[in-house]
Formats: sequence, structure tokens, C-alpha cells
Amino acid sequence: MASKNKSALHEKKGVSQPETTSESSAQKIKKSRSKQPTTDQFVSHILKGDITFLSRAITLVESTNLKHQQKANEILERCLPYANNSVRIGITGVPGVGKSTFIESYGKHLTSQGKKVAVLAIDPSSSVNKGSILGDKTRMEILVTDTNAFIRPSPSGTSLGGVAQKTRESIILCEAAGFDTIIIETVGVGQSETAVHSMVDFFLLLKIAGAGDELQGIKRGIIEMADAIVINKADGDNVQKAKIAKSEFNRALHLYPPKESKWQPKVLTCSALNHNGITEIYTLINEYLNLTKENRFFNKRRNEQNIYWLKATIEQQLKDSFYAQKNVKKQLSEELENLEKGLTTPFNAAKKLLDLH
Repeated sequence: MASKNKSALHEKKGVSQPETTSESSAQKIKKSRSKQPTTDQFVSHILKGDITFLSRAITLVESTNLKHQQKANEILERCLPYANNSVRIGITGVPGVGKSTFIESYGKHLTSQGKKVAVLAIDPSSSVNKGSILGDKTRMEILVTDTNAFIRPSPSGTSLGGVAQKTRESIILCEAAGFDTIIIETVGVGQSETAVHSMVDFFLLLKIAGAGDELQGIKRGIIEMADAIVINKADGDNVQKAKIAKSEFNRALHLYPPKESKWQPKVLTCSALNHNGITEIYTLINEYLNLTKENRFFNKRRNEQNIYWLKATIEQQLKDSFYAQKNVKKQLSEELENLEKGLTTPFNAAKKLLDLH
């Protein structure tokens, strides 16, 4: 009987002990995952080009959590001395123009030249459920496997221009991680052209022939910002249409006065799918960089962009601070109700709210 009891006791121990060990192991894993690396660890790994830490740092930058934002600011400040050593290229165009295919083809060309490429792709956020597909990694299935490339899709959130609010900070982190070419892809809607233009060195507008939007090239704003126009999908039956579109855009470009950079924007054709014309675009961008660095426009533009982003950051933080106040939240709810009932005007309601600040 004693032997049976002893045996049962051993069996109980045998059963219970692995469970305890298993629980303990699970707790350790959970604890290690929830433990946030220190600022020193983040910076050290980012400077070594560690993609995992770079991704986690960008996630902190994009977070709305105040603790995350504080740590992100510490990381950014420490990484800043190692930034600003890249070429920043903005690529925009209407949906369906082939931006992802073009970036993959151009990115592969860059990595074949020994370059390290970071792609910051902005996906539109739904105004209904606030979600984003973030499918750029799927669309760039070849580039994503390249060890010298990093693709980071981010939601545009509430940004009107189709550029994530934190793209500017993400550029700094990618540069600190050793990426010498940063490509920013926008959704190509709204004010995205203006937003991306304010953070890049070279601005490329992608177009397609035969889509009925050739006359869009005559619109002043987009042409004035573009450093090059590339007619994509110049293959098959589209080759002749692309040549005609190229001539039309060239005529439109000559209607405008010379740029401050002294650069004359060019129009090229390419087939990103067949990798035709990519080398010519690479040469063109290098010509632009050589010219603007020689005449010092490159540095002047970078300084102007820093001033722009300083003011934009102040405005954003003032806005966030204003709406975060409890009395503003309460009064805003009341004013919205009064507006619905027709008891006030938007201007009077705004004045009341601003007087609270």
C-alpha cells in the first residue's frame, strides 16, 4: 500500500513538474517579448544595420503611445548624427500606373550597383474602418528577398497627402542603418505630391500613355515639382503611345521657366515589367545629383526642408495638445451639438474653443 502511495506520489510529481516547467517557460517567453530594449540597444543595433531593430524603432515612431513617442524621440536624437548621407527619391503617380513594379525594378538595379535601398511605401488608410492593406511587400516579392533592400509599408492614417505623418523620422532611422538610397512611394492622391516633394532630393512622376490623362501634365503644380516624368508600361502595343505621350509632356515642360536648381526636367519612357529604360533613369538621376551638388542647390533644398518640417511638427504638436485638453473636449462636444441644432456658426464655435486654450 505504501509502495502504491509512493508510486502515485511519483506519478503526480512526474505529471505536475513538467507542467510547472512549461508554465515557467511560457512566462519567460512572454516576459522577454514584452520587455522593450533600451535606447542604447536600439541605437547600437540600428547602426549595425539590424533590420529587426530598425522595424521596431519605426513602429515606436509611428505609435501614438506617449511612452513610445518619448523613446522614439530619444532614438531619433541619437541616430541623427549618422543620418543625412542618403539620396532621397520620391515617386508618385495615380493608382495603377505601376509604382510598385517600377520601384522593384529600379531597386533591384540599385542593389546590383552595390547600393542599399530602403523603400518607405505609404498605403492609403480607409476613412471608414481606418485600416490599410499594406500590400507593398507582396507586390515587390523579388525586392523583398534582397538582403540589401528594406521595404516598410506604413498607413497614411489621417494624413491628407497620402504620406504617413512619421515618414520624415523613418528616413532618419533608415539612413542611420546604412541605407544610401531612400525611396518614398506615395498613394498618388490629394496633396501627396506636395508632401513627398518636401522631403526628397529628386521627385519623379510616373505616368502611363493612352489612359486619357496626358493633359494632366499641363497642370502647373505637378509639372513644376517634377524633376523627371517617366512614361511607364512602354511595351507591347503601348510603345508608340508612350512616344507620343513623351512628346506631349516635353512640350508642356518647355512652357515653364527654368528651375532654381538650374535643372531642365526630362521625360523618359520605360517598361518596369521588362526592365527596359531603368538604366537611363538611373543615369538621369545621377546627372541631377551631380549638378545640384555642384551648384549647392542640394544643400539649400535640404535646409529648406528642415525648416518646413520644424514648422509642420510645431503645428502638429499644438493641434494635438489643443484637442487633448479636457475642457476643450467637453466644449467641443457642446459646440457640435449646438451646430447640429443651428444655435451657433462654425466660426463662433471655433472662437469659443480657441478662447479656452
